[in-house]
Amino acid sequence: MPDRGGGPTGPRIRVGRPSRRARTLLLTLGVLAVLGMGFTMFAGFWTDWLWYRSVHYSSVFTTTLWTKIGLFFVFGLLMAVAVAVNVWLAHRLRPPLSAMSMEQQNLDRYRMGIAPYKKWLLCGITALVGLIAGASAAGQWRTWLLWVNGVPFHQTDPQFHLDVAFYAFDLPWYRFLLGFGFAATILSLIAAALTHYLYGGLRVTSPGARATAAATGHLSVLLGVFVALKAVAYWLDRYGLAVKSSDFKATGNWTGLRYVDANAYLPAKTILFCIAVICALLFFATLWRRTWQLPVIGFGLMVLSAVLIGGLYPAIVQKFQVQPNEQAKEAPYVTKNIKATRAAYGINDTQVTDYDGTSRTKDKTTLRDQVGKTASIRILDPNVVSPTVQQNQQIRRFYAFPTNLDVDRYPAKGGGAQDTVVGLRELNLDGLKEKNWINTHFRYTHGYGLVAAKGTETSNGEPVYTEKNAPSTGDLGTYQPRVYYGEKTTTYSIVGGPQKEIDYPDGAGEATTTYQGDSGVSLSGPLNRAAYALAFGEPQILYSGAIGDHSRILYNRTPKERVEAVAPWLTIDGDAYPAIVDHRIQWIVDAYTTSNGYPYASRTTLGDTTADSLTYNNNQRAVVAQQNQVNYIRNSVKATVDAYTGEVKLYQWDTEDPVLKTWMKAFPGTVKPKSAISSDLMSHLRYPQDLFKVQRELLTRYHVQDAQTFLSGSEVWQVPDDPTTKSGNAVPPYYLTMKMPDQAAQAFSLTTTYTPSARDNLSAFMAVDSQAGTPDYGKIRILKLPPSSTVGGPKQVQSQFNSNSSQNIAEFVKLIRGGDSEIEYGNLLTIPLDGGLLYVEPVYVRGGQLKYPLMRKVLVTYGGTTAFEDTLDQALDKVFGKSGAAPPPKDTGNPPPATGNPTLQQALQDAQKALDAGQAALNKRPADWTAYGKAQEDLKNALQQAENAQSQSQSRSQAQKQGSGKNGG
Repeated sequence: MPDRGGGPTGPRIRVGRPSRRARTLLLTLGVLAVLGMGFTMFAGFWTDWLWYRSVHYSSVFTTTLWTKIGLFFVFGLLMAVAVAVNVWLAHRLRPPLSAMSMEQQNLDRYRMGIAPYKKWLLCGITALVGLIAGASAAGQWRTWLLWVNGVPFHQTDPQFHLDVAFYAFDLPWYRFLLGFGFAATILSLIAAALTHYLYGGLRVTSPGARATAAATGHLSVLLGVFVALKAVAYWLDRYGLAVKSSDFKATGNWTGLRYVDANAYLPAKTILFCIAVICALLFFATLWRRTWQLPVIGFGLMVLSAVLIGGLYPAIVQKFQVQPNEQAKEAPYVTKNIKATRAAYGINDTQVTDYDGTSRTKDKTTLRDQVGKTASIRILDPNVVSPTVQQNQQIRRFYAFPTNLDVDRYPAKGGGAQDTVVGLRELNLDGLKEKNWINTHFRYTHGYGLVAAKGTETSNGEPVYTEKNAPSTGDLGTYQPRVYYGEKTTTYSIVGGPQKEIDYPDGAGEATTTYQGDSGVSLSGPLNRAAYALAFGEPQILYSGAIGDHSRILYNRTPKERVEAVAPWLTIDGDAYPAIVDHRIQWIVDAYTTSNGYPYASRTTLGDTTADSLTYNNNQRAVVAQQNQVNYIRNSVKATVDAYTGEVKLYQWDTEDPVLKTWMKAFPGTVKPKSAISSDLMSHLRYPQDLFKVQRELLTRYHVQDAQTFLSGSEVWQVPDDPTTKSGNAVPPYYLTMKMPDQAAQAFSLTTTYTPSARDNLSAFMAVDSQAGTPDYGKIRILKLPPSSTVGGPKQVQSQFNSNSSQNIAEFVKLIRGGDSEIEYGNLLTIPLDGGLLYVEPVYVRGGQLKYPLMRKVLVTYGGTTAFEDTLDQALDKVFGKSGAAPPPKDTGNPPPATGNPTLQQALQDAQKALDAGQAALNKRPADWTAYGKAQEDLKNALQQAENAQSQSQSRSQAQKQGSGKNGG
């Protein structure tokens, strides 16, 4: 049937056409613009493909690409077809020509205007909604892959007894399908209604019926579909209660069903589902009854029921049943939440042991030897000494070390392993005197060498290096020292061509090298050069003579960036650290599988729970997925990135994790089995910090397993603020080789402390065995102090240090800060010892002529006794007394009186002179640290002489007594 048309016509105005030359120019410009946009899009795609192929993870690129394309076309086409069919059907069902009212006369102008373009308009509208829907669906590629490849958890939720995989893998996909169905129905309904109105099927002001029978039937079916989808939504909402988040005063963020959910919302959702099904059938029945009366009544009842049953009734239950007896009502559900949360975060096997917090031994001198057996106390703080390492080992301005160094383990000369502070000498382009394209991208391309220092020793306040210099020398053997991939290499480099690269300082100049690796993408062909010139916005790549047939471009060079690119389904730990593995520098990156769909497990935001005083000023230490909310996490993958070739390897670490198994099924061949980890690599793996920080935050509440105690909040802990900084952020965990009370030997551990909520005394000490490859790896131990304990927490201990007058600490700090020097406190380490807690903190001084920190003092406190000495051994001797000797006399700052021994008298006089010389050096403005260091060395020698003289005197006295005894016999 032809469209109604007509209307006034008038004279046509002939507009002059542009000339042929102008048309040709416009056409040429249009073609060039299209070609330019096309090549730009191609360049992005092509360079991505080349990069993935270069790192041998092309399957990741193709799998994600084809998944996105498939979802885009399938759901884009479905949306376009849904809208197009309903527009076509509405147009086909338009009423026949009849006497036109004013409303129809006005609409007739629009009908006439679009009549010649109906097909184009329909294609344009459907294409637009299809593109939008397809793009939205393509973003769900992770959800699709998890659903189609999901494996069971073999764990069920306590409410519906469904496998956890239903909530983690299936439910998100069903919700996406439901959302897509709602969107398609609503858009189809709007498009159909507008079409019906335009062609007279719906009337607003015209006399007679407001809608034709055909329009009524069509729109009723669409409304029925909408209500049917709402019924499905109500049914899925029942299961969604198991993963629903809500505020709960006992826990803050709560996930799972509570009493009101199980006894009000759950039955309400079931009732609303039944009502919605009936309402949908009433809408479908309009096809035969041709009246809106029953469907409208049904829809109104559904809305009213949603308000009363879904909103008011649960509020009544909460108000009059739950609140009067909340603990009794909520206890069973809290028990479920505790069990699920502890399982989801891997803290269900946490060992909590009561700990006195006070020493059981009255004679402290017997504990002196136990200190060394209990812990290898690391006095070199990797978060403070970077400027010192920079000063000693930078060598050239175009090198730099990270702000925070790392702690690893390497063999000690005497056997065993020792805690070692390590860092890479990376490229620092900001240090170049002359910046140009050749220098930035061709000549200065890599860093050089690893620097390592003993964690338990210093020499004159500086690190004791076990690996240093360029070329590298030290105890770590031979290895490939060049660092083409590192945390500071954030720009591209072009290597392997005719342009030589600066390798390392060689006497007065620099040695040069040419990259021999096979990583990167070849620039031998014009297509690749053109694509990268466009991708990096650098036209010189296209024509520069510095690029040859063997030139390769290196980019995406930071370790975390590379791992995230080849495994986009992993969450990356914030702290990648270097290690020498099998004669190569390897970056070790911890990676996590996470989920937001573990029923009953409380959620946490990774960026919040992993924040501490180190991440506050250093974004490189922050977890990659800051805003991710998760309620399940596993350290399932250990990754390595070769610092020379950039090769990425992923190793399966958690062999039981169903999330990892699902992703390995989706991306076969990308993750190597755990058995492929070499023994050398295994010796450098450790428990990751970000996982530990997430777990310690959860354990502030979930160390309690009794529901009543949990609800009372009487045993809520908190992670204390770092007392050594002013940032107000949480104290970071510290790696330390130590022994917990139930351990037979020391183990490399990650440790932290807890304080009670809103109080500063210590409530618990937590450590996890971080020594990979051992049976206890990952075992979390908590020493829980009595609630009445007055043992000081980190803030209190730091305050006691600063205010201690008997040890001249406050005077020392005031003296240093009175000049132009500054005190920097190192890591405040906590070590369980004989029922008590030993605190150790190195103290660094920076300022004056020293632009980098040197360790000048060590603070030690145990059982109320504090020492402030030049070395750790001196401080421990001061606190405990030497083993087998009487406790030391109270330190007055003066040497003990002479006893008639001339050698001893001279030694004590030398000691007093050294003390005076050291104090005078400190009193200078600025402080004379060279003189102070010499004075301390003289003091040490003098005290050693005094000790030797005293020992000789005691030996002679003992011999005389024995002789007298024999003579008397």
